[in-house]
Amino acid sequence: MTLKYLIQKEFLQIRRNAFLPKLIIMFPIVIMCVMPWVMQMEVKNIVVDVVDNDRSTRSQQIVHSIEASDYFISGGQKATYRDALAEIEHGKADVVLVIPQNYGKDLEMGKMPQVLIAANAVNGTKGSMGSAYLSQIVTHSVPYASILSQPSILLLYNQHQNYKLYMIPALLAIVMMLMTGFLPTLNIVGEKEAGTIEQINVTPVSKWAFILSKLIPYWLIALFVITVCLLLAWLVYGITPVGPLWLVYVLAMLLALFFSSFGLIISNYSDAMQQAVFVMWFFVVCIMLLSGLFTPTRSMPQWAYLTTYVNPMHYFIDAIRTVFIRGGTLQHVWHQIVALFVIGVFMASWAAQSYKKNS
Repeated sequence: MTLKYLIQKEFLQIRRNAFLPKLIIMFPIVIMCVMPWVMQMEVKNIVVDVVDNDRSTRSQQIVHSIEASDYFISGGQKATYRDALAEIEHGKADVVLVIPQNYGKDLEMGKMPQVLIAANAVNGTKGSMGSAYLSQIVTHSVPYASILSQPSILLLYNQHQNYKLYMIPALLAIVMMLMTGFLPTLNIVGEKEAGTIEQINVTPVSKWAFILSKLIPYWLIALFVITVCLLLAWLVYGITPVGPLWLVYVLAMLLALFFSSFGLIISNYSDAMQQAVFVMWFFVVCIMLLSGLFTPTRSMPQWAYLTTYVNPMHYFIDAIRTVFIRGGTLQHVWHQIVALFVIGVFMASWAAQSYKKNS
């Protein structure tokens, strides 16, 4: 009964807070309706300047293909290569395509004229992918390119290569991080600063009852927010889990166990709100960047890749993408579930051990 009243107290405090109820409603909406559009690896709107030294039908065919592409914005045709480079230096163009003289005649004679592509590689991803897209357009303009042997490509699972389908499941990790990590941490440290936690410490309330009363409300809120996120993914993008829905909730709650325990540990060692925020933010950024949320973990240096073995967010993202995209079941993600459970129990034990209650 004591736990019940403590949980009711937490919900009353949350409801009386002018900011938290709005955050609980707005955060999943922003995460699901804004982030998938801005967090994508697809490169578009690449400004291309063309230096056409041939002015033939073949060269103009390339120019028209660039103008018709969804990936490029035509910056116009420049008289010289130097003029086009000046556009790149002033940030008005991203890529320059130089078509040599006699390009059309050389193609008719069966030769392969050299076309120059100069890309602004300050943004390496944009430069490399932009030049790759442009190379494909140039290659497809060659009349006998279709004669060359082309590999047969079969895309599995995400057949339309929809980056939102890849990113949306992983965004649930960010939701859990805030709802079950940051909010309980700041709540407990805030009570330390206000002195109310000392009043509870001298009561007969057990340590576990106090800890659970601080975490259970945010676990329930996290379940509500996850449900909202799943509904928004379905309504806005038409994306639903291919695998069992209950596995999504199991994985979410296991990640919640880790983040809430981790936040409790930080709050136990922090005496001020600023200290807790900075420490929490430092570790959360490291966990997030090394989890595979934005970049494949196999692309990391070896030392960074080794950290994924103890990174619960990595296990969650790997499992949630397996369930969402590949239709994975329990037998496909059981080892991630075990890893999340072991790490969560370890952190929960540490959190309980580090909490000191005055008797």
